[in-house]
Amino acid sequence: MPRTIRLTPSLIRAAACTGIAALALTACGSGSGSGSGSDSADNGSDGVKVGLITKTDTNPFFVKMKEGAEKAAKESGAQLISSAGKFDGDNAGQVTAIENMIAAGVKGILITPSDSKAIVPALAKARAKGILVIALDSPTDPESAVDALFATDNVRAGEMIGSYAKASMKGKKAKIATLDLAPGVAVGVQRHNGFLKGFGVGEKDPALVCSQDTGGDQAKGQTAMENCLQKAPGINVVYTINEPAALGAYTALKAKGREKDVLIVSVDGGCTGTRAVKEGKIAATSQQYPLKMAAEGVGAVVKYAGNGRKATGYTDTGVSLITDKAQAGVTSKDTAYGLDNCWG
Repeated sequence: MPRTIRLTPSLIRAAACTGIAALALTACGSGSGSGSGSDSADNGSDGVKVGLITKTDTNPFFVKMKEGAEKAAKESGAQLISSAGKFDGDNAGQVTAIENMIAAGVKGILITPSDSKAIVPALAKARAKGILVIALDSPTDPESAVDALFATDNVRAGEMIGSYAKASMKGKKAKIATLDLAPGVAVGVQRHNGFLKGFGVGEKDPALVCSQDTGGDQAKGQTAMENCLQKAPGINVVYTINEPAALGAYTALKAKGREKDVLIVSVDGGCTGTRAVKEGKIAATSQQYPLKMAAEGVGAVVKYAGNGRKATGYTDTGVSLITDKAQAGVTSKDTAYGLDNCWG
């Protein structure tokens, strides 16, 4: 039975002293001062080495992604080396992880880039060594900085909830607040733009009365919603970058007695968020599938090791609109389906 070894600073030092080079190389990015919050290796196989680098190892989305990679690696006889940043945005930690994985001899690296631009030089070094580099979930800037992208179509995810929100309003005049991610982050920009497109409004449309950044955080989502309500008390539609931000918005609205008359739509499809749809706190969410992203990524690396052909271009890993209040003309699935396929 393969086992995962969690590498601590003391174990790394011991490994270095006793000459266990392969073990040490997988963990050079862990410990204080490294910028990497998590490094582990499945040493139960001598097969193809596959690197997985996520933004963090605490977000349920990335936990599920790692589970998918571990399962796929085990089934294919590959060896998974995983790492994660200390926080969302920890580019330095991801750079260190890439350097360690190059040294460890990985055949491919799967990465959810924390900084889509700043990570590019490190990825270029890996590709120059003949390593297959695949972005998962979040594209790099430019997208050509990796060989392939396996991800949700985030524009489509935004369009789906935008179309749903428009249909739900049934011609009623909309006053929209968008609770976004952060400036320049590709995922946030794509979902935001997709929502506006699906709803049928532009950035300068008077229906868009407030936009605030939340970092995808629940507490910041609550604060952002409070700020928007002060600016435009008549808000009746709220788009959020993810479900934690949506639940923060719901808390702020409930405090004002507005939770029943404001439509909240979101993106992600985690189990907590899907339950919030079932409970009526969120009207609908676009569900994505991190396990599938990782499993297909591992499969692509294993194939590359076998036949020398690199995966290229964009692979859409799917998205579904989840709601228990279906709207005419908008394709959706109910929360029973959502809970069967959620993560976290």
